[in-house]
Amino acid sequence: MHPNVISYQNLIDLKILIVIAACLLLSPYIAKFLRLPISATEIMLGAVIGYFGFIGESENFKILADVGFYYLMFIAGMEVNLQTFFNMDKKLFQKSLFYIIMLYLSSLLLVWALNLDYVFILIIPVMSVGLLSVLFKDFGKECYWLNTSMLVATLAEVVSIVLLTITGAFLHENLSLIEAGKSILYLSIFLGLCVLGFKILGVLFWWYPQLKIILIPHEDKNEKDIRFCVAIFILIIVAMIVTKLEIVLGSFIAGSFIATFFNHKKDLEHKISHFGYGFLIPVFFIYIGSTFDLKIILEYRILLLSLFIMFVMIILRVFCALVFTSKIGFKNTILFALSHSMPLTLLIAIASLSHSAKIITEDIYSALILTALFEAILIMSLIKFISNYKQNLINSQ
Repeated sequence: MHPNVISYQNLIDLKILIVIAACLLLSPYIAKFLRLPISATEIMLGAVIGYFGFIGESENFKILADVGFYYLMFIAGMEVNLQTFFNMDKKLFQKSLFYIIMLYLSSLLLVWALNLDYVFILIIPVMSVGLLSVLFKDFGKECYWLNTSMLVATLAEVVSIVLLTITGAFLHENLSLIEAGKSILYLSIFLGLCVLGFKILGVLFWWYPQLKIILIPHEDKNEKDIRFCVAIFILIIVAMIVTKLEIVLGSFIAGSFIATFFNHKKDLEHKISHFGYGFLIPVFFIYIGSTFDLKIILEYRILLLSLFIMFVMIILRVFCALVFTSKIGFKNTILFALSHSMPLTLLIAIASLSHSAKIITEDIYSALILTALFEAILIMSLIKFISNYKQNLINSQ
């Protein structure tokens, strides 16, 4: 082939790049117009452009989307400062653990009673702090129930990601017991080394705190902080690939490493997340949307399954969240439970991982994507309605 002749696959990739550029440009305006979370809008855009054939099969697009997914988990890790857990109020920590354990036990009983797929034991209690940050714009940083919700959700997100990764490490189609055993062994060694590494670094930075400033200075024209974070992100991905472990956990741990030891740079998380949410992460959401067939919405089985999953996730959270009633009040307990019922990013993540590992069917995958969208749209509106209910009642009278 002549070097100047563009292959058919290259044409597809170029077309996809143009479509991605258009989505990146338009999605903030569409989200503002529809009053939806931008991530949900990007999934919807991906579904529309996929339905009309603007995006074809492309391995490069999938690779870029995977990088966006790993970067999303890296940023999720940056929201988890391990020192926060050590400084957490003892009673709140105990209630949080009890709440999380109750969620998983309730899910286990429900899955057993209804004879559902075992993966729903992880799906139903899954939690993410992604959309919680949006609520702070409406309720403010001083909102006690929301601050409590954020702390509990952070702990629950760590549990969700660890369990998700452990499951994804060996529950693949046609995986032998020997291979599964190796995966568990490698994962145990990796987690042990991480714990040891965190302790060693904690002592090292305690004795030599100036090392933090050398690695990530307060002011720097060469963006050493970004370079250091990206280098850690890349190295952990390489380590995960070499050891054949799930990159998701590695990315999350790398992010929590940055948050725990380099919290002296207050704007670091914002700088890292701005790049991710401006490019890599939207590509992941657009890709997820493109894998969702819009025709499925017309299939009542998928729609009912999606609504059932959402209903179960809300009811179980409300029931388990009653342990916080004495601390935050009944109305705030309802808001607390609802705020945990829209784990958009992690629900998409577990659906994507389970589908790629062929643990779940195409129908369940589509139902989970639809559930994530429903939760992001409906629950956010429900929280605002309940919180303003008295005011709305007064205005109507």
